[in-house]
Amino acid sequence: MAEPVKLYNGGVYLVDGKTIISEESVSGAMQDAPQLPNPDAAREGTIAYGILAEHNTSGDMGRLRLRFDALASHDITYVGVIQTAKASGMTEFPVPYVLTNCHNTLCAVGGTINEDDHVFGLSAAKKYGGIFVPPHIAVIHQYMREMQAGCGKMILGTDSHTRYGALGTMAIGEGGGELVKQLLRDTYDVAYPRVVAVYLEGAPAPGVGPQDIALAIVRAVFDCGYVKNAVMEFVGPGVASMPTDYRNGVGVFTTETTCLTSIWRTDEDTRSYLAEHGREADYRELNPAPVAYYDGCVRVDLSAVRPMIALPFHPSNAYTIEELNANLEDILHEVELRAAEVGGGRASLSLLDKIRPDGRLQVQQGVIAGCSGGNFTNVMQAARVLKGKTCGNGEFALSVYPSSQPVFLEMASNGAAFDLMQAGAIVRTAFCGPCFGAGDTPANNGLSIRHTTRNFPNREGSKPGNGQLTGVALMDARSIAATAAAGGVLTAATDLPEDVWDERVSYHFDASAYEHRVYQGFGAAEGERDLVYGPNIKDWPDMEPLAENILLRVASKIMDDVTTTDELIPSGETSSYRSNPLGLAEFTLSRRDPEYVGRAKAFAAVEAQRLEGRLAAAVADAFSAAQQGEPAASLGNTEMGSMIYAVKPGDGSAREQAASCQRVLGGVANIVEQYATKRYRSNVINWGMLPLQSDDAPQFEVGDYVFIPGVRKAVEAGKERFAGHIIRNGQVSGTIDLYMAPLTADERQIILDGCLINFNRNKK
Repeated sequence: MAEPVKLYNGGVYLVDGKTIISEESVSGAMQDAPQLPNPDAAREGTIAYGILAEHNTSGDMGRLRLRFDALASHDITYVGVIQTAKASGMTEFPVPYVLTNCHNTLCAVGGTINEDDHVFGLSAAKKYGGIFVPPHIAVIHQYMREMQAGCGKMILGTDSHTRYGALGTMAIGEGGGELVKQLLRDTYDVAYPRVVAVYLEGAPAPGVGPQDIALAIVRAVFDCGYVKNAVMEFVGPGVASMPTDYRNGVGVFTTETTCLTSIWRTDEDTRSYLAEHGREADYRELNPAPVAYYDGCVRVDLSAVRPMIALPFHPSNAYTIEELNANLEDILHEVELRAAEVGGGRASLSLLDKIRPDGRLQVQQGVIAGCSGGNFTNVMQAARVLKGKTCGNGEFALSVYPSSQPVFLEMASNGAAFDLMQAGAIVRTAFCGPCFGAGDTPANNGLSIRHTTRNFPNREGSKPGNGQLTGVALMDARSIAATAAAGGVLTAATDLPEDVWDERVSYHFDASAYEHRVYQGFGAAEGERDLVYGPNIKDWPDMEPLAENILLRVASKIMDDVTTTDELIPSGETSSYRSNPLGLAEFTLSRRDPEYVGRAKAFAAVEAQRLEGRLAAAVADAFSAAQQGEPAASLGNTEMGSMIYAVKPGDGSAREQAASCQRVLGGVANIVEQYATKRYRSNVINWGMLPLQSDDAPQFEVGDYVFIPGVRKAVEAGKERFAGHIIRNGQVSGTIDLYMAPLTADERQIILDGCLINFNRNKK
């Protein structure tokens, strides 16, 4: 069977929303279609261009300064955002800011700290005029889809899966610093991005779900970086073959391509979705112009997509279930080899022992949850498969988390919840835990199939450093339900009769759960109110501005191809500490490099002595070596901080703590080959660290030093290249060429000031 996804070399013209003319053939096409404009003019014909132009305040489409229509955070991130904005002078929320509580609701760490954050969030919504969604009511992205997204809007959220493109909204997931800027009426600054067409044609086969479509796309684009930091614009006749809720399931997964955001053409089905949610006024038709130019094209034959499975440890490690079953031993063996690397000699994952005597794969757990899996369409299809069936009473267990109380209400009303529960599935409330390792963690050496968003190492809750390792494979709810009906034997949804499937499910949205529980405070700030602090909620510690020179201690060196934010700061139960910067920092790199925290804290103590005018004996030789090459370097003008080297860090979550934890431990810089995502690099910058890059292979080891003289003047002058001197055993042992990709004037000043908080304070 032909591959369902084709990538074009170079740009393409899209004519009348139907005809693709590749840039390679334009010279010939021009003879037959002389109306084709030049690419620069035709770029303005994309949906993305129109929305970005409406939200740009700079007057220069090359350098965007965007203001968003709404903001969203959950209870892992909103405390830090509000604390930062408060310290920066915020007095009220200038746009609707939705605070949801879908991450720290079931984290079993003991004590009051989770609920204390929720009380803080409600007090902030009242004080500053926000919208507060209590625990178990909705996961963040489902609420935003139901109540905030609309055609032509832009939304910024502190979660990487902030994607509402199927509703005509360009939504971006970023770290908390970028939301703070919006709360202070500043802008989101970014160069005009590449816009890549995702041209859909055909229609999904019965039993093929949105996760299958998404995994097929991720498999095709991730490794080559085809859409990295680009806008994915979904066009073509195939869009109409999918109901809007189905499209939502594809759209939310575009984050795993490392794109900046995504947007879809809209149609009457979009209108119907918004109308059902009481917001028909938020509909408008969005289509590319009769001629639009795209910087690339991902062509997807929906009819050729088959049920997919993404094996541990990345969504791009995807196969059709048919491919896996045909090559079961070879493919599983490759995963075991990768698991051995992840386990680092402390843990291993065995998958070959899960092959049954009949040659089929036995799975231990299934989960349908979160912003991708818990959609109404998905849970209804699962209920349809399991009606009158059984999950069995063996080791396989199935959990289903509807993405909001309105979805749950409809399931209760139409009998779907009954059908699932009667079959042995456990139906739970809205919660994101299975997506980030705080719920339904499988047993050691278990294999879990999940309609969630990620299956990175350490993300599902296992702790390889403690000898506990499990595996998560991503699948669509339809195939998970088919597997559940087979007692956990891996089964593709397309193995069931076609008449099982009907994606056009009837849905009635009942807003009463929101009307009766959600605090709607936008435009009604009560500034005289006090914030309610639990004992674990702490202010950010003070951070110093960048000195004239920096002496960096290498605190960790990670040579993996990609380092995820889940490795930089583990998810799961640690999320409960995210309102305590120093408390959370104790977990930094704990599952990847457990010695990092001790190294960073030891060097932070050296910097503390320097600020008191004392040179620590431990660094005397290194500092003397630095002075030999730079006699003007003194104790007073040379900052001493830790540094992490990683090849490609930042894939995954938007949470700023991946950077802020380094900073509060005394981190001053990252040195990398490349940043996996814009959002992680932005987090590094907003927390006052230098986002350094190098094309050189690192000739330093943990414990060595990198001395960069004159760095402050260089940043002030807008220089992008730096010379670093490697110091080992008290001697300069070599040099490293360093550079920073272009920074805006504000980004340079944030680094100079030491962090975004200082930057905002200094502006007053």
